[in-house]
Amino acid sequence: DKITLHVLLLVGGASPEREVSKHSSKSIYTALIELGHRVTLLDPAYGLYQPRTVEDFFRDTDMFAISHGNYLPSFQNLPKDIDVAFIGLHGKWGEDGTIQGILELLDIPYTGSGVLASALAMDKDMSKVVMKDHGVNVPVGLYIQKDAFNTDAATEKIAAELGFPCVVKPNDQGSTCGLTICESREQLAEAYTKCFAISDQMIVEKFIAGRELTVGILGDTVLPVLEIRPLHDIYDYECKYTHGMSEYIVPANVTAAERDEMQRQTALAFKSLGCKGYGRADFRLTPEGEVFCLEMNTLPGMTSTSLIPKMAKHVGIDFTALIKKILEAAL
Repeated sequence: DKITLHVLLLVGGASPEREVSKHSSKSIYTALIELGHRVTLLDPAYGLYQPRTVEDFFRDTDMFAISHGNYLPSFQNLPKDIDVAFIGLHGKWGEDGTIQGILELLDIPYTGSGVLASALAMDKDMSKVVMKDHGVNVPVGLYIQKDAFNTDAATEKIAAELGFPCVVKPNDQGSTCGLTICESREQLAEAYTKCFAISDQMIVEKFIAGRELTVGILGDTVLPVLEIRPLHDIYDYECKYTHGMSEYIVPANVTAAERDEMQRQTALAFKSLGCKGYGRADFRLTPEGEVFCLEMNTLPGMTSTSLIPKMAKHVGIDFTALIKKILEAAL
């Protein structure tokens, strides 16, 4: 029997990944309608002033001023009969446990991981500590806070402990926002500025030469390994979200041992952080065959170029069926 649910779909948000969230949510919306559910859209960044039409929620330009300060007011006039929330948000204030906390207080079941797992996975430094403790192989890195920051001291420490090339990125953002690969100490100053422009926390890691791979997980099912071959030197924002800027190979052309190791580490990372529903672990594979887990994404993208849908499709789960599984896991 088909059960019709009243789904609250959270769209947009106030993070630097707002645009991506709109694309994800549009695909999710279409699938939910196809499944026969009733959908109420909510963009928490708009507060009390919500768009009137479906098209307006997904338009490229914003209709009103957006702010994360609008999040609480936006939940004030919700219909009373919501069955479940589908979180189509990405990045800060969506993927970091805050929106999950609001939904917990409202007693609304929601898709994906809970408050703690979401907060942990969003904090790259803390998640690495937890994952490493559970036997996941993570890159060596340094954590630096903006308020305790000294340019010269940081540069010396990075040069001495990590060397070059190294990767400088915000500790609490996704989609490679604010990320720089530094080949020499001369490039660090600009990288600091770029990172601190969008975050108060910075993480610097040794650059791992090798291939870019990712593994999705759906409940207890670990999906096939996917390889990303970006046109740029790094799988950056443009390569992630522009058609034709990256080549995706699924299943990835890796040895059985490498495949098994990445899938094992994915399940381990997911479990160690306490994740639920679905997620995606990102890896670097060195030419010597060593696997490094970079991070766990608790609300991976659901756009037409996104990776979890590609992996799911390979094992016979189309996009609509994927959305159905994620929704069922939330209930």
